[in-house]
Order: sequence, then C-alpha cells, then structure tokens
Amino acid sequence: MQQVGQPARNGTASKPPERGMLHARPGHLAACFLSLAIAVCACPGEARAQDEHVRAHPPGSDADLAQQLQNPIASLISVPFQNNLDFGGGPGNDGFGNTLNIQPVVPLRLNDDWTVISRSIIPIIHQERYSAEHETGLGDITQSFFFSRRSDVPGLTLGVGPAVLLPTATRPAFQSRQWGAGPTAVVVQQSGSWTMGVLANHLWGFADSADRRGRPDLNQTFMQPFVSHNFSNGFAATATLEASYDWTGRQWTLPLAAGVSQLVNIGQTPVNLVAQARYWFDGPSNAPEWGLRFAAVFVFR
Repeated sequence: MQQVGQPARNGTASKPPERGMLHARPGHLAACFLSLAIAVCACPGEARAQDEHVRAHPPGSDADLAQQLQNPIASLISVPFQNNLDFGGGPGNDGFGNTLNIQPVVPLRLNDDWTVISRSIIPIIHQERYSAEHETGLGDITQSFFFSRRSDVPGLTLGVGPAVLLPTATRPAFQSRQWGAGPTAVVVQQSGSWTMGVLANHLWGFADSADRRGRPDLNQTFMQPFVSHNFSNGFAATATLEASYDWTGRQWTLPLAAGVSQLVNIGQTPVNLVAQARYWFDGPSNAPEWGLRFAAVFVFR
C-alpha cells in the first residue's frame, strides 16, 4: 500500500505478474493521463472565452463550493478525512489494508497577490496478512507548502514550494526510516463545470532517523493528474491517477481512482462526501490489486 504523495513503506520488490494489457505498459498510461491534464491546463484561451468566467454555477451555491473543493490549494480551510480500503496485497495477494489519511489544508494570505497554502498528509494505517501479525499505527507524515500568486488567467491556479517527509511512523513496516525533502508544484485549470490539473512532488532522502538496514535510499517522483466535472446541487464525477516512480528500485506504482462526490450540510458546516473505486495497474509485488475510497471533507469558511 502507499500513501498519496508518500514513498512506499515496504521498500522495492520485483513486479507482480501482469494484470492485463494496461498493466503491460504502465509508463505509457501515466504519460498519456499526465499529458492530457497538462494540455488542458495549458490552454487558458478557452477559459477566457467563457462568458461565465471560471464558475458555471452561482457564487455561494453548493455547486460552486463543490467546484472550489476540486482545487487542492483552494483558498478554503478544509479538513479531509480520506479512508482507503485496499484488497489483494501482501506476499500472498490476500492482504487487507485500511489507511485513514487526515489532510488539513490551511491557506494564509500574505498580501493581495500572494497566498501560502499548508497541506499535510497524516496517515493512520492498519494492515492484515502483510506480515506474521496485524499491524496498526501512524505512518510517515508529508508536509507541503505551496506559494501561489494571483493569476491574470481566468480559472488558472499555480503553486510551488517545498515538501518534507517526516519519519513519524510507529511501526517498522510503515517506516522509510529517513527524512525526505524536495520540491512540489500544482497547476489547476477550472473552466465552466470542469476542473483539471496536476499535483507533483519529488522527495530525496537526506538523513537517517534510525537503523535503516534494508531500506533503500528515498528518491521518488509523485504525479497526480486529476479531472472532475461538476453538476448541479453539489454533485461531481471525479478521476485521478496517483502515479509514483521509485528511482532507486525502478518501480512504478499506478493506482487509478474514479467515483463521485456530493456536497451536503451538517448543521452549518459544508461537508463534501466522496466515494471512489481504485485499481492498481502496476506496483511492487505486495501492492494491492483494488480498493475503495470514502472521504469526508469538512469546510470552514
């Protein structure tokens, strides 16, 4: 199993048997999905031509807020609780994993032009049949900061900054046992009811936190192209490819997630509910084969 934007916890291993035609060419799949998202984001001319600017729904409506939440560095304080159920992993391909990612996003406005956005990933992990015993604990935390400048291009959001991996894991199976750091960036284009973008980072290990025997040097690229279409009343269809490449082990990890979301109100608090199915096109030998994702994103305005 693997966290969004984090290195694989179980090191690198030989590739599993092929899972079909798409599995045979994972690099092509990642490149095509990434190229599509970049091409759309790099075409602001269409966004300029839209009379409704970037928003296809009335400002302040549920549909408008739901679209803003498709932007991972939107100027909204949000706390997503993302729960991932993963099946078919481990050495016997019968392992089960559950990872709850707590991902607070906090924007801080510096001036009229610049905003810095803090984005954290705090994983709480449970695994069965990955080793001789069931294991539960905290994983390594990833902390990112995006510096975003107001864009003159309608609907375009850009952010760049540093990402840091903190060796906070409480169980050996979940640990990288080293600190990591590197650059991160995001580009998002919102046009009409569509949101498309790419979030990426690269992490290098730079200091050991403990005995690291058997753990490879951290050197990993993460790319997350995503697309969503928002309908009325806060309903949306979403898809994302959470692609990572381990340069040390020369191994792709390629889970594709697709599903729907619905914005609801719990009291005075807007909450975006997400349900997705996931499938791994490639990964280490102990990677899951498929999974389910359920998330609740609490919004504070």
